[in-house]
Amino acid sequence: MRVYNFSAGPAVLPVEVLEQARDEMLDWRGTGMSVMEMSHRGKAFVSIAEQAEADLRELLRVPNNYKVLFMQGGATAQFAAVPMNLAGPDDVIDFVNTGSWSKKAIGEAKRFAKVHVAADAGEPYTSIPPVETWQLSPNAAYLHYTPNETIGGVEFHFVPDVKATLVADMSSTFLSRPIDVSKFGVIYAGAQKNLGPSGLTVVIVREDLLGKARPGTPTVLDYAAVAKDGSMLNTPPTYAWYIAGLVLQWIKRKGGLEAMAKLNQAKAEKLYAAIDSSSFYRNPVAKEARSWMNVPFTLAKPELDKTFIEEAKKAGLVTLEGHRSVGGMRASIYNAMPMEGVDALVSFMKEFERKHG
Repeated sequence: MRVYNFSAGPAVLPVEVLEQARDEMLDWRGTGMSVMEMSHRGKAFVSIAEQAEADLRELLRVPNNYKVLFMQGGATAQFAAVPMNLAGPDDVIDFVNTGSWSKKAIGEAKRFAKVHVAADAGEPYTSIPPVETWQLSPNAAYLHYTPNETIGGVEFHFVPDVKATLVADMSSTFLSRPIDVSKFGVIYAGAQKNLGPSGLTVVIVREDLLGKARPGTPTVLDYAAVAKDGSMLNTPPTYAWYIAGLVLQWIKRKGGLEAMAKLNQAKAEKLYAAIDSSSFYRNPVAKEARSWMNVPFTLAKPELDKTFIEEAKKAGLVTLEGHRSVGGMRASIYNAMPMEGVDALVSFMKEFERKHG
């Protein structure tokens, strides 16, 4: 029996995609072999890779002066790759700190350049610092922010309007709605939320930022080198790339990013409404900064957390534990989570409150 999987990542994938991958597992389109057995330089896989990039460009309306890179190492590798490609040791990088993943990016960047935290939401990181309070550096190499904090459930519902080159870790919000790529210098995202399985990282970089990597940058992290070789500088994560391609085709069939946005907003509103209408559940995030993707919540009786998890699992609702750093519960409701999954969670929450409230 398929469960409703609320994992923050690796996360739920569309059933249609899994079924197609199953059907193509042993023989991809008459090649007599699985995609995971193919040479990454062979015509079959090159066609898969090119189609995936074309579909991604179409969905996001990526301008022609941007390169799309398919890389490895997760968003964590990009915490180092971005400063190595965009900043020198004496350059200043501005950061907006809104929680756990912002902090990790800041900590890594300090190894490569001078970091200036232009804005800090402060503990317990449940809001976005008001833009008018940001103290931006006049000559920053770039401004980095995390549009959606996966752990804390804090999300920007706007794109910062700044003079500096804008860099965004979009891992947990990527492909959940339309975005204006032209506002960014670099967008990077681990695939394992809305795009596919773990192992693949997408980087979208404006061409004028290529070729500026500092001496000593590993070739596999040099955007210009990766772009020059079509993301095949070394063996890429071929099967993850293939699955991502299937997910992109699924998004197109479902109506594109506009349709994803409409569904994702509706799912989030339904879950937040259930939380807000109850004195038994609570979401700690400021309403204007609540994430569509990751919804943390606590119980009025924390001693019932374990019971909630156990009973939810019996009801087919899994991976609802909050991150170990914050506790409580967290429901990640990415693109592939159907409305039926949210309905099932809301019904369970109401019944659990009736029994234990």
